[in-house]
Parts: sequence; structure tokens; C-alpha cells
Amino acid sequence: MKHLEDFLRGRIIGRLEWGRTQLEVSEELGIAQSVISRLWQRFQDDGTAIRSYSTGCPQVTTPNEDRYLAVTANRNRRSKASDLSRQLSSATGTAVSRQTVYRR
Repeated sequence: MKHLEDFLRGRIIGRLEWGRTQLEVSEELGIAQSVISRLWQRFQDDGTAIRSYSTGCPQVTTPNEDRYLAVTANRNRRSKASDLSRQLSSATGTAVSRQTVYRR
């Protein structure tokens, strides 16, 4: 999926504010009219064209902790996720469930 850069979003909003139609802006910039429409609607609702980045819960583990889990699991392939969870907790102080370890 391709996301519009901030500068391009500003150009689109500027042209629409100057009275250009969504179809004209779409044809000029080579962007689908539905994308222009959604951007304009969000700008009308929120007053901003900034993209919201994340949805859902933030991850509990850091990339370094994920790497630690992978290395530990590769060293001892017979270890269970619950054992790895306890090892991570004792090594870093981050308590995670066995399901989280399994997903990592």
C-alpha cells in the first residue's frame, strides 16, 4: 500500500481549498479520486491531513528482547514457550505471556 507524503497531502488540500474539484486534482496529480475524497473528508472532519499511524496495543517486547527470544530458542530447540518466558523475565525484567513468546 502506498501512502501519500506530507507535502503531497498539503498540495492536494491546497488545491481543493482554492476551489478545484476532486476530479480535477485527481487527474492533475494522477491519484485516485477516492483517495482525494477520503483525504478531503478527513481534513473537513479533523482539520488536519496527518495520517494516524498505529492501531491496536503497543508491543510489550522490544526488538532486542525479540532477538533474545529467537537466539535462546535456537540454542535450546526443545525449550517450551513458558520456559522462554521465564528466562526473558529473569534476564530483562519484562514479564510476557507464553502466547507472546510463541508469536515472537
